[in-house]
Amino acid sequence: MEWYLMAWRKFAQFDGRSRRKEYWMFTLFNVLAILALGAIAIAGGALLATRGTEASGDSSSFLFTFMFIPIGIYGLAITIPSLAAATRRFHDIGKSGWLLFLLIALGVIPVVGFITAIIQIVFLCQDSVPGANQYGPNPKFPEQGAMMYAGIPPGAIPAGFVMPPQPPPIAGPGLHYCGKCGAALKDGAAFCTGCGAHS
Repeated sequence: MEWYLMAWRKFAQFDGRSRRKEYWMFTLFNVLAILALGAIAIAGGALLATRGTEASGDSSSFLFTFMFIPIGIYGLAITIPSLAAATRRFHDIGKSGWLLFLLIALGVIPVVGFITAIIQIVFLCQDSVPGANQYGPNPKFPEQGAMMYAGIPPGAIPAGFVMPPQPPPIAGPGLHYCGKCGAALKDGAAFCTGCGAHS
């Protein structure tokens, strides 16, 4: 439910990136909500049919049609958040949101629409581009985003951050390791290329 609400909080946010989990959980909850509203409308229609209101057939069909109005309202309500979530999902794989809108526009053409739907699903199922891209930091690793916005370059270690001690690796033939930083050294090397310490 948290992922569904997150997409609603980002109602019309077309910039940034979204994880697969955020997009697909939002889509799942939307499908379940539409199925629930449809089941309620069909149950209401069945109830109207069994009540025996045959005297006013036009009014019962009007009420049955009226019961499907919540599905239409919900469908309109989720249009913008769904497009925004899909656009952020495209950004997460390094694609422009305009590509999504092109695929949607081409989806109107009968045979091409089937092909573009498959292409959309393939793009929406792809994993994130690792690290930051032109659309922002990777949403799987929020600490990268915090470092990026703090002005710390990727791969740098922030001031005050202490690396945990690493166990020394096992040396093999013709290879040994620096006692200070743990970098691999060839036999006979006088200095460590990683930290400059004498070997």
